Amino acid sequence: KALVETLLPDYYSSTMSGVITDLEVLSELVRLKLPEVHQKVSSMGLPWALVATKWFICLYVDVLPIETVLRIWDCLFYEGSKILFRVAFTMIASHREALSNCEDFTALAECFKGIARDSFTIHCHHFMKSIFKVPGTFKSSTIERLRTEQLQKREVKKKKE
Repeated sequence: KALVETLLPDYYSSTMSGVITDLEVLSELVRLKLPEVHQKVSSMGLPWALVATKWFICLYVDVLPIETVLRIWDCLFYEGSKILFRVAFTMIASHREALSNCEDFTALAECFKGIARDSFTIHCHHFMKSIFKVPGTFKSSTIERLRTEQLQKREVKKKKE
C-alpha cells in the first residue's frame, strides 16, 4: 500500500496518470541535462512512453539484473521515487553518444532496448555508485515541481480539446 499510494501514486490507476507524468518529467530532465539526446529523440519522433514505461511500471524488474533491481528498491523505500529518475537518467547518459549517433527511428529504438543489457548495468556495485554520481543533484523538490508543471500542461491541453 505504501508503495502504490505514497511512493508511486496513480502509477497503477486506470489512467496511469502518475507514470505518464513521470515519463514527461524524465523527458524534461533529459532536455535540461542531455539536450543532444532529447533533440535526437524528439526529432525522430520516439515517444518517451515507448522508451521508459516498462522501466517505471515494472520498477526495473525484467529490465536490469535482479541484484541491481533489489538495490534500486532499497533506495526507492529510502529515497523515494526520484531513484527511478536517477536510474533512467544514468542509463541514458551512459549511452548518450550512441543515442545521439542513431540515424533513424529503428536504430534509436534498438539502442534504447540495448541500454539495460550492457556491461555497465550488469555490474551492480559500479552501476549503483554511478546513479548517485552521473545525474548530479536530483532534488525531490525539483522532481515535484516538474511533476506539477507537467500535470498543469496536461490540464491546459485537456481544456483546449
